[in-house]
Amino acid sequence: MQFIFNMDDTQNLEGNIQLTGFKSLEPSEMVVLKKIVSTYARHFSSKCKKFELLKVSMKKVHELEHSEKYEIHAMVVDGGKQHPSKITERNLFMALDSALKKVENSISK
Repeated sequence: MQFIFNMDDTQNLEGNIQLTGFKSLEPSEMVVLKKIVSTYARHFSSKCKKFELLKVSMKKVHELEHSEKYEIHAMVVDGGKQHPSKITERNLFMALDSALKKVENSISK
């Protein structure tokens, strides 16, 4: 899986978390998003042998009023091994949670 995004829109959190494509969100949505991502990052750091990076990117797929779809790409790098996921969903937070759960399940295997 390859991440394609504008580097100007990348935010780094806590050094090993990268968020891309979330620039258009409201500040209150960003607070919730950052809490979700940080919680999963703590899970990944305890589950991974060598947690290096968590990347999350968002792309709006359909931008019609009241029917947006969000495509979320998430990836954890653990000792050089990539654990990617991709989810498309109408609810941003459900998409984020599903993508991160998918990565978590991949790490657990």
